[in-house]
Amino acid sequence: MSRFIRFVALLAWIPAFAGPTYEGIGRAATPDEIAAWDIDVRPDFKGLPKGSGSVADGQKIWDAKCASCHGTFGESNEVFAPLVGGTTAADVKAGRVKALVTGDTARTTLMKVSSVSTLYDYIRRAMPWNAPKSLTNDEVYAVLAYLLSLGDILPDNYVLSDANIAEVQQRLPNRNGMTRNHGLWDVKGKPDVVNVACMTNCKTDVHLASAFPEYARGSHGDLSQQNRMIGATASSPTAVAARVEVVAQAAASPADLAKSRGCLACHAVDRKVVGPSFKDVANKYKPDADGAGKIATRIRGGSSGAWGSIPMPANAGVSPAEAQALAQWIMGL
Repeated sequence: MSRFIRFVALLAWIPAFAGPTYEGIGRAATPDEIAAWDIDVRPDFKGLPKGSGSVADGQKIWDAKCASCHGTFGESNEVFAPLVGGTTAADVKAGRVKALVTGDTARTTLMKVSSVSTLYDYIRRAMPWNAPKSLTNDEVYAVLAYLLSLGDILPDNYVLSDANIAEVQQRLPNRNGMTRNHGLWDVKGKPDVVNVACMTNCKTDVHLASAFPEYARGSHGDLSQQNRMIGATASSPTAVAARVEVVAQAAASPADLAKSRGCLACHAVDRKVVGPSFKDVANKYKPDADGAGKIATRIRGGSSGAWGSIPMPANAGVSPAEAQALAQWIMGL
């Protein structure tokens, strides 16, 4: 956007120095107007404002302005797709998220983004959703620091600033995941799809190589009623109905219940996501005669300190009977 904006600004200034002016049609842009427009941050960090913010301060801002949509730990799938999850320490070291290659987990923002400047720029210009550009530069640094700490990219005591953000870029899990060797970047580049035209013996059966999980369909509601009035947005009312149906039948099995109640946003059966795997939880509580009861209590009431610094929020949407069923299922793993 920066080059475009400067080009437009140049056009706006030309009449002031050369050629005729046209009364009632435009005027020269002021330096303040140009500055208000030209706020993009490039991957080389040109355009990045001075400032700093700590993880601790970011958590306070997050809880007040971000958690309602993204969850306390960036794990929520209720309003928008999860921001956190699916990355590992090995990904941070390699700079390429393995799960994007193997395709064995749902994608999150921290799995996909390849430049930390993209995160800063987007938060600064578009968040919070109901009050974009209302955060100060220091608040944006703080929120970004907290978000990166949720993905174990930054430690809890980190202070992010314009002076050290380039160092943080070298810890982004998918920093090496972007390539320019394709036709989407350059029309002379390699096409992103390679095949030959087929107009004979066409297959009539359809095989889906991938599909949006049934339990997640319609999780955002009717998007056509939620978007800003810019352009057309397609939505599927049937998907909303399907989501309601899935939730209504979730009690058919504990695994389905875990999906419908949002447990899988933070946990997986056999691997750590935001929280520990269910198998690790089972192994920890098996020696306890009332292990299932304690797990059920923590599901509904939340807990902190049991698995590190990140607490687990209470899940009031789970009934006591459902919590007991989930706990028994976990213990059986």
